[in-house]
Amino acid sequence: MSVIGYGEFTHAVHARLSNERIPLDVTLELTHRCPLACQHCYNNLPMADRDAANRELTLDEYKQILDELAAMGTFWLLFSGGEPFARKDFLDIYTYAKHKGFLITIFTNGTVLTPAIADHLAQYPPFAIEITLYGHSKQVYEEMTQQPGSHDRCHRGISLLLERGLPLKLKTVPTSINKHEVFEMQKFAQDLGVEFKFDSLINPRIDCSQSPLGVRLTPAEIVAFDYVDPARKAEYRRLLDHDIAAGAPAASNDLYYCGGGLRSCAVDPYGYMSICVISQHTAYNVREGGFRKGWDMALHATRSKQRTRPSKCGTCQIQSLCGMCPANGELENNDAESPVDFLCQVAHLRAMALGAEVPAHGDCECCKHGSSYAELQDAVAQLPATIEQLSIPAKALLPILSSAPSSNASCGGRCGH
Repeated sequence: MSVIGYGEFTHAVHARLSNERIPLDVTLELTHRCPLACQHCYNNLPMADRDAANRELTLDEYKQILDELAAMGTFWLLFSGGEPFARKDFLDIYTYAKHKGFLITIFTNGTVLTPAIADHLAQYPPFAIEITLYGHSKQVYEEMTQQPGSHDRCHRGISLLLERGLPLKLKTVPTSINKHEVFEMQKFAQDLGVEFKFDSLINPRIDCSQSPLGVRLTPAEIVAFDYVDPARKAEYRRLLDHDIAAGAPAASNDLYYCGGGLRSCAVDPYGYMSICVISQHTAYNVREGGFRKGWDMALHATRSKQRTRPSKCGTCQIQSLCGMCPANGELENNDAESPVDFLCQVAHLRAMALGAEVPAHGDCECCKHGSSYAELQDAVAQLPATIEQLSIPAKALLPILSSAPSSNASCGGRCGH
């Protein structure tokens, strides 16, 4: 019997099914309720929100969805929230999914894990469990979560999973509150022997509140974290060189250019399907006719939407350095076709920090002669000072500091907590 690695297996699956529209990767947001009140979160609701709980899909409805997903060929399943363990029936949903054979990842903050839950997960191990750290010190962690005692509960949850040998990963979202502790969190993960990653992208709330942006890093701080790790910096160099060599992207009127609606999708706690967890512009509810109907009709119609006007993004040659997508436009500008200036600044700053001159693309403020160009040049010159201000040690060059960036063909899981 021949044995292949997971990466090779994943590539083979996608390559074999490249010409077919199959929901290989599905995210189920089981609830938006959460015991924490994190300042950066895009969808958390109070744990005791009974109205939200009463509107959530039931266990039987989830069983029906899981039956359909299995029949349609779904491989990867992500259980997210809110906090999925906020549901008293989470283990029932999870175990049913395990018996269906999905490769399951769980996103959790770890604060409500108990020995009984950990024992059950040990009996039916997931593919991965990812816990988000909100700070290294108790003070910073709880400033982020706004919940006293949450730091110790998280660390207790981590210990419960490690004691049972479960496949744990740790991650964080660098913010203006915890940015000086990112390396300490990375070191904590290294000492535990588990993978650590981060993603600095913060979105507005799905209820359109811009409050999470109040703790978002500046573009210069984001790039400083990117480039302190030589592996991550080298990957951005590879992506940039590939994009510049390829020339201007081929003209396309397609609004969506990610894997959403082709290989992946999300279902929120109330049954609404969407391209991804942050896109809120699909009205179909699986309660109306099931997952398959929504995938074949409603989500296919969403995926088939065309641009109604040109934008500077259409001919941009550094799209692989940018997190822009229609869902970001929806959240930040209430317009799927409107470029997000913040993301444009990050992308250009990444290119400029690598010494590249970005080819002009429309009326772009960040390109040469644009209104933001001089400011970005100054930010590049100040990168060493920015790294020092972020308390990133000069030798913080560990390869597990962050996962390698990829093109914006998919969100890479960054939409989870």
